[in-house]
Amino acid sequence: MNVFAPDVPVVSEQAGTRYLHFDSPWIQGAMDLSDPQRLVLSYTEQMMAWLLFFEPPPDVVIGQLGLGAGSLTRFCHHHLPHPLVVVERNPAVVKVCAQYFRLPGRRLRVVEQDAQKWVCDRANSATLGVLMVDLYDTEALGPVCDSAQFYRGCAQTLTGPAMLSVNLFGKHESFEHNIRELSRAFEGRLLLLPPVEEGNQIVLAFKGPPISATRAELMQRAHWLEQRFGLPARRWARSIASIKNL
Repeated sequence: MNVFAPDVPVVSEQAGTRYLHFDSPWIQGAMDLSDPQRLVLSYTEQMMAWLLFFEPPPDVVIGQLGLGAGSLTRFCHHHLPHPLVVVERNPAVVKVCAQYFRLPGRRLRVVEQDAQKWVCDRANSATLGVLMVDLYDTEALGPVCDSAQFYRGCAQTLTGPAMLSVNLFGKHESFEHNIRELSRAFEGRLLLLPPVEEGNQIVLAFKGPPISATRAELMQRAHWLEQRFGLPARRWARSIASIKNL
């Protein structure tokens, strides 16, 4: 895991969109001021691709590592009934997100802690049905947490059936390492989505009983997701021929 000094979040606005970054050209998150629940960045839309395969019961907790500008938090809070827990190590990010990015309060618990310590804490084992991992440094190229211990911890927080989505960067030197450690932690049950234009590549991992779906079934589910959530789900489904015992 990379070690770095606490970062100072910076807020900027352009053309009706509010951005979070850390005094660098790399954007850490965004919010449409006219529609705060909309996912502005394409990779954040793909982080929700687990909905293609899994519809957790309402009492299942959805977890998120890395708050950013709260995009995924706002989306999930608005569209889904589930309790949410977000782990963010930087208290300044939590403060800025609450002040400038409409961080919700009800059904949300924010934990100010290092993500690896949180997932490796046995008190958090088998507490989540979904976990979304979006942990990047100030350059926004390589994940901050990518060790074997970290991904084993992520798997341990999930109680099956469950899913993980993680934001990687396909062109970064750490990509193959992350895929290798994810595969070990989730027994090879991974699905890689096509990279978005910015280079982010979302990986889905599965835990629990194996699932299967034909292309027709995926397209039917994707059509519903587009109507229900406004997500470009048919684009994702078209990239997946079918899945069998994943």
